[in-house]
Amino acid sequence: MTSHIQLDGISVDRDLHAFVNTEVLPETGVSPETFWTGVAGLVAEFGPKLRHALAQRDRLQTAIDNFLIGSSGTDMEIRTRFMREIGYVEETPAKFTVSTQNVDSEIGRVAGPQLVVPVNNARYALNAANARWGSLYDALYGTDALPQTPPFQMGESYNPLRGRIVVRRARLFLNETVPLLIGSHAEALSYYVQHGELHVKLECGRTSGLRHPTQFAGFNGPPGEPNTVLFDNRGLHIELRFDREHVVGKTDKAGIADIQIESALSTIMDCEDSVAAVDAQDKVQVYRNWLGLMRGTLTAQVPRNGRVSTRSLAPDRNYTTPNGAPLTLHGRSLMLVRTVGHHMFTDMVLDAEGQDAPEGVIDAAIVSAIGMHDLQRNGAFRNSRTGSIYLVRPKMHGSQEVALSDAIFAKVEDILSLPRNTLKMGIMDEERRTSCNLAGCIYSARERVFFINTGFLDRTGDEIHTCMKAGAVVRKGEMKTQPWIRAYEQRNVAIGLETGLMTGPRGHGQIGKGMWAMPDRMADMLEQKGAQLRAGASTAWVPSPTAATLHALHYHEVDVTAVQHEMTYHAPLPMEDLLSLPLAQGAHWSEEEIAAELDTNLQSILGYVVRWVDMGVGCSKVPDLNNVGLMEDRATLRISSQHVANWLMHGVVTQAQVEAALIRMARLVDEQNQDEPGYIPLATHQDGPAFMAARELVFDGARQPNGYTEEILHRRRREAKARHRRPEVAPSDVEFAAD
Repeated sequence: MTSHIQLDGISVDRDLHAFVNTEVLPETGVSPETFWTGVAGLVAEFGPKLRHALAQRDRLQTAIDNFLIGSSGTDMEIRTRFMREIGYVEETPAKFTVSTQNVDSEIGRVAGPQLVVPVNNARYALNAANARWGSLYDALYGTDALPQTPPFQMGESYNPLRGRIVVRRARLFLNETVPLLIGSHAEALSYYVQHGELHVKLECGRTSGLRHPTQFAGFNGPPGEPNTVLFDNRGLHIELRFDREHVVGKTDKAGIADIQIESALSTIMDCEDSVAAVDAQDKVQVYRNWLGLMRGTLTAQVPRNGRVSTRSLAPDRNYTTPNGAPLTLHGRSLMLVRTVGHHMFTDMVLDAEGQDAPEGVIDAAIVSAIGMHDLQRNGAFRNSRTGSIYLVRPKMHGSQEVALSDAIFAKVEDILSLPRNTLKMGIMDEERRTSCNLAGCIYSARERVFFINTGFLDRTGDEIHTCMKAGAVVRKGEMKTQPWIRAYEQRNVAIGLETGLMTGPRGHGQIGKGMWAMPDRMADMLEQKGAQLRAGASTAWVPSPTAATLHALHYHEVDVTAVQHEMTYHAPLPMEDLLSLPLAQGAHWSEEEIAAELDTNLQSILGYVVRWVDMGVGCSKVPDLNNVGLMEDRATLRISSQHVANWLMHGVVTQAQVEAALIRMARLVDEQNQDEPGYIPLATHQDGPAFMAARELVFDGARQPNGYTEEILHRRRREAKARHRRPEVAPSDVEFAAD
């Protein structure tokens, strides 16, 4: 641990102190004395309150464990009554509506994709921020969204046959989204503007306008031969780019070289599950990149084809409206920031007794101070045009913990002299106790909540841990068919809509759904992910800018506002459904099925942990048993480790079976990573911090509070850093936010 500076009853890491004083606070109007005195007050007030909240989590879990051990846990009425008696299920507040003000249109008015990206990787953060706009041609051409069989396969050079089917699919999208009054966009020879209207000259010799003329939003260049034409559909924009010298445009009848569409309307810059930040050195890098994004100064060097280019934030886009007025559209995603949860404590700040300070409190103070640069327009670009800073809060348990976050935010606003409710709160519905009390959670932050979502993996990890003593749970692949998950997903939307989190002209916030975990399977994503919008979501997570562009097609297909209006008539499913347990009662698995489940979980654990612990990579595309790349972060690790721990506890597998499978899967993971620079094999280094972390996650998993993985990962990562065994670089196959 580096030396600390004593300040107002707290001790602050010297590097963190210098970073805040010399980089964060200048131009904010907040003095270092005011800031650190405020932080000392936050630590003194909320450290004990958060420790009390964590102790309450443990008390509730102990009560549930004792109840499940002493009964079959299958009588729903008895179990529900018990959960109410111990205070796990709270009283539902009287009907109310959130009153969050000054919410940007990307949150309240327009539905669209959302990215989540590790903010400590500058290249990925910039890619995600710039993913507000994406090339539909590139997204279709460069993925399996369209057939890749000969002669339509991708090659080292441009394949015009594949290009032809890309153009055909894109024209179909235009016909469905911005249809012509007569004819088809596939028949277009040219587009031009006359008397404020868009005209399209067709092959048949006729000229057509748009079926819905108001969808014509603007253009660039000469009206008679524009360089770009802009459409608007439900608040999402589509841009046609004309260039008859371009490799695509010169073979296109209308000279269209590309179709750009608004894609990731918002991006969560993540300081939590996708980041491996275990000490002050790591956190300063996290904060510094967030500062660079808010000031517009962040850059990254990107090597490609033997050359290095500098990547920076994209500028805004300027057009002329049909009536001749200027129009500027945002060039970047609206950036939100996700802090760590209440259960995280850090030695980068120590309280008066020398105890680690609550890291989520430090996060809230520093990322908010950084956000002031955007509010005060200190940078080159604007993020929020309404004067808000958006903080997503993970892993809160119940309404009292949300109320704690609300109180922390209020104190931070006071320290920074910000108007009340400048700090907006996103509530991640990823813990069982929050799902049971979602209305109360929203009520606790009703003047600042802008976002709720469902996170299946973390939520499943907590589901398994909560019912750990009840019996063996179903196989991991069967979790999505269980009654509790259906109730969880439906209740999240129904309660969100009941409380006013609706997209539209007077919208207050988002209802989000979880990540598509297979970044290489875009055809499957196109087929399946639209269901989340038809279920009432106004945003859903995607793993890359390319995926955001393809997922944006769903928002043109589905009228989210209309869906949500219809769903306001649907009551939440009963609490009893939510409290049903995913137990494998009466299941008779074969030895082969048990072995396959064990291998799947352990390969996933080892493949992720070796990157987290040894390389400091918090999110990566980990190949599964079939070498299909899956996006993995701490949420996926939590469910896999809890699942094995549960089967161990109930004798489905033995310790000897797990030990043997760990070694067998370590050899497989080593094969999958053999070309990774600096990689040291797991199988031959079983005493190393990565392999030992995997063992702890499994064999000590049942004892980890709420099944969280952070304590083990952080401790083992710090051990690996102390050994200086491996470089702290992202592995080459990580593509959280692809170029």
